[in-house]
Amino acid sequence: MELRHLRYFVAVARSGSFTAAAAGLGIQQPPLSQQVRDLEREVGYPLFERLPRGVALTAGGAVFLEEAEAILARVDAAVVRAGQAAHGTAGTLSVGFTSSAVIHRLAPALLRGYREANPGVELSVGEGNAAALSEAVAAGQLDIAFIRRPVSERSGLTYLAIANEPLLLALPMGHPVAVKAKRAGRARVKLRDLAGDAFILVRRPGAAGMYGDLIEACHAVGFAPRIAAEVGQMLTNVTLVAAGVGVSVVPASMRVVHADDVFYGVASDAPQLAAPLNIVTRIGSGNPTLARFVAFAKSMGKASARAAR
Repeated sequence: MELRHLRYFVAVARSGSFTAAAAGLGIQQPPLSQQVRDLEREVGYPLFERLPRGVALTAGGAVFLEEAEAILARVDAAVVRAGQAAHGTAGTLSVGFTSSAVIHRLAPALLRGYREANPGVELSVGEGNAAALSEAVAAGQLDIAFIRRPVSERSGLTYLAIANEPLLLALPMGHPVAVKAKRAGRARVKLRDLAGDAFILVRRPGAAGMYGDLIEACHAVGFAPRIAAEVGQMLTNVTLVAAGVGVSVVPASMRVVHADDVFYGVASDAPQLAAPLNIVTRIGSGNPTLARFVAFAKSMGKASARAAR
């Protein structure tokens, strides 16, 4: 029994005539009649009652019609779903974000836009630090992750920058440097003026790139920073600054966090401090859904950069 037998049988059943079914199928009537007889021999009972004019379904044929139509519908649906998966418009995709990446304006816009454009894709979203997310991508537990700076250039992973923004100095609102800057009506301050302060940073293993950038910037302006605390997430970092525990650096998009308690300023003597937004994926992944998501993220990143300019 082949699918063509089912399609021929359904065509005859729907039209009630071998002649009409043959015309609809674009074949001759004798081969069609032979195919239906072969099917009847296969199932072991007659599916049609042959009448002087046309045919009528037997009791077994009526039940067989329901099942045959259901099978053909499932086959058609399978072709559609497989095509969607092949083109990346259906399937599943697991995405990870660091806390600082998820606050970037691209994150909600990207997820919303992608879901609207690809309703057949099921998204799962998780959060972690850059090190943990990179490990999860390498292990195949995540398809893609949004991080700031790569933790390490490990083999098997590829990194693509889709956005960039400055790193801002984060100071308690009552800090003398912050007070002086506010009185002057400016947001530019000097990193070297914080040489005597305690710094709060995301742990080096979790965000090695940004951690190292700050250390280098401090050395460049003449001091070695005193690290008072290392935390697991950037949001905790800002919360401790708001509580007066110390000072820090954060991506510019985080200046909305604890805005009443934290002063965010540009380090005029450390212009190299920047916070890129990278996506990390496995090299050689054959997932069409992932390829479509990466292309969408790149497009959104370019559009966001043009809007910012």
